[in-house]
Amino acid sequence: MTLVKINPDLQKERDSCTFNTEELTNFFDAGDKYTRKRRELENKIFSIKELKDEIPDEYLSHKEKYENALRKAVLLLKAMKKIGYSRNFEDVHKSSFRESVHTGIFKDGSPFMLQYSMFIPTLQGMADEEQKRRWLNRAMNFEIIGTYAQTELGHGTFIRGLETQAIYNEKTEEFILHSPTLTAYKWWPGGLAHTANYCIVMAQLIIKGKNHGMQPFIVQIRDEETHMPLPGIKVGEIGPKLTFSGVNNGFLGFEHVRIPRENMLMKYNQDGTFKSNPNSKLTYGTMVYVRVTIVFGAATQLARAVTIAVRYSAVRRQSRPKPNEPEPQILDYATQQHKLFIGIATSHAYTLLAYWLWDIYTSFKKDLESGNLDRLPELHSLACVLKVVSSKDCTRLVEQCRMSCGGHGFMMSSSLPQIYGLATAACTYEGENTVSLVKALDQATKGKPLSPTMAYLGERSVTTKWENSVDGIVKSFQKVSIGKLRAAVSSLKQYERSGLSPEDAWNKSSVQLISAAEAHGRAVVMSVYKSETDKYASTVSAGLKTVLYQLVELYAIYMVLQKMGDMLLYGNLTEADVTVLQRRYEELLELLRPNAVGLVDAFDFRDEVLSSTLGSYDGFAYERLMEEAMKSPLNAEPVNQSFEKYMKPLMKGKL
Repeated sequence: MTLVKINPDLQKERDSCTFNTEELTNFFDAGDKYTRKRRELENKIFSIKELKDEIPDEYLSHKEKYENALRKAVLLLKAMKKIGYSRNFEDVHKSSFRESVHTGIFKDGSPFMLQYSMFIPTLQGMADEEQKRRWLNRAMNFEIIGTYAQTELGHGTFIRGLETQAIYNEKTEEFILHSPTLTAYKWWPGGLAHTANYCIVMAQLIIKGKNHGMQPFIVQIRDEETHMPLPGIKVGEIGPKLTFSGVNNGFLGFEHVRIPRENMLMKYNQDGTFKSNPNSKLTYGTMVYVRVTIVFGAATQLARAVTIAVRYSAVRRQSRPKPNEPEPQILDYATQQHKLFIGIATSHAYTLLAYWLWDIYTSFKKDLESGNLDRLPELHSLACVLKVVSSKDCTRLVEQCRMSCGGHGFMMSSSLPQIYGLATAACTYEGENTVSLVKALDQATKGKPLSPTMAYLGERSVTTKWENSVDGIVKSFQKVSIGKLRAAVSSLKQYERSGLSPEDAWNKSSVQLISAAEAHGRAVVMSVYKSETDKYASTVSAGLKTVLYQLVELYAIYMVLQKMGDMLLYGNLTEADVTVLQRRYEELLELLRPNAVGLVDAFDFRDEVLSSTLGSYDGFAYERLMEEAMKSPLNAEPVNQSFEKYMKPLMKGKL
């Protein structure tokens, strides 16, 4: 089916837009030249027939999904090489986060995902120059396929509790990798099951019976010619998951596997004595990189979902509130606007946050190379908490987008169920970091200087009146963070004074501490969203500037109304203030209504990337729903064979 025209309702929406959508797209891409570069790549890749699925992925078996994903992954690499595209892993520009060819080709993830996101970055960050010469070029050329194995069957975020051992044998100058228990098996790494032949393994380094903590080792797990698991290697797939069926997540166990001493990544242990680095947190560098990508990924999944839901809401007509008038577009209902417009604003917030965090990370990498680790604790803590709030918020709003599309949003062909699965996966990676906040409050109490993102914790002034502005709301969220943190620390100290051990006192206070960590994260998000919009708004046209600030204000007020209890407790919010905020919120929904489709168009997702019957650019949702339904194997014949086998005997009373 080739549709060249646009649904009239959708065209009307585009005609009513008050700003230049291309300008906003360039803003997201960090420049018009990056927009052109991204589109050129998409045009070339999406024109390749072999990369398109003849049978929708949801009709394939679990095994077929993996095999199809691997087929396309190899074809994509060949296509990228043919057109001369190469990914610059050493100096990734933030615009690269906007590249969407992988999303358009792999509905459920690529088997090579960890090669890009963890294996190569870890080699770059943790290998010395000799090790890079040995493995990095081979990895970048896909002569070897790798993954990164940290999480185990029995332990995830508790890194010190990981059980995999790397025992050094001084006589043979080898490490002996061993999984002493079932719970020591590595569990979850993407590509580990049947794709990777090398793996970066985090293991407890043991020398002369002394544990030197976690260290990274590169381990060959499969023969490069036959792909058979090497002796002592137990490897396989962990089974079906909510999503990511193409990623090929696996398990890995070791039975006294010997590897050369040169296989320990040595960038920060260059003396060759295998002493634990004085700053063990250096290994957090790779995880910070991953968390930055998680924040941007959360924003992107939400942007995909809200694009689908807004376009569908523009063409879907429902009910007749006014007699003798046509059924209105459901996007005209304030309740629908309330469900969706916050998704647009939140995606903007976390996109800007991810770019801001990326700039901090790239600056930190330069400090790291010069031996300056002063900013590492702040960056690690920041990346932890922002990963948590971004994945939590975006997952909830993706599901809200799905439900806003009614029954059709339940269809796999809408892509909303898959997007929800991809978004919620991020909620399972790692956790909060509360220790640094407690330390920061102690420093603030003693009048010591704080890191930039925690500087507000030293605020001493007491605000007696609510400031009904975005800047005032930012200050109020900071005040909530301070209040929650002080309350949590006060509770912690009370438990300690009652005779509890520090560990038990921390456990008792952990609910409050995590709430304080989230409050800090929200204060940072609110502050950065406003400040980054201030920075970029000065460079755009008046029309776009107005819309950007409307979204910031919508986001700020929405969050106040969502966190009203906190604001009443810590922020001097009154009933009269709530009434004013609610009215302004409703005004903003009305102001944003003409630009809703323009705002999601500006995300610039091709139909291949959305892969949605409801969210296509042309707006012909019903035609596409029927077209996809006819692809079902059950519609290939008028009568299924099971009728004669099961139903007919039942109906004839022959059971």
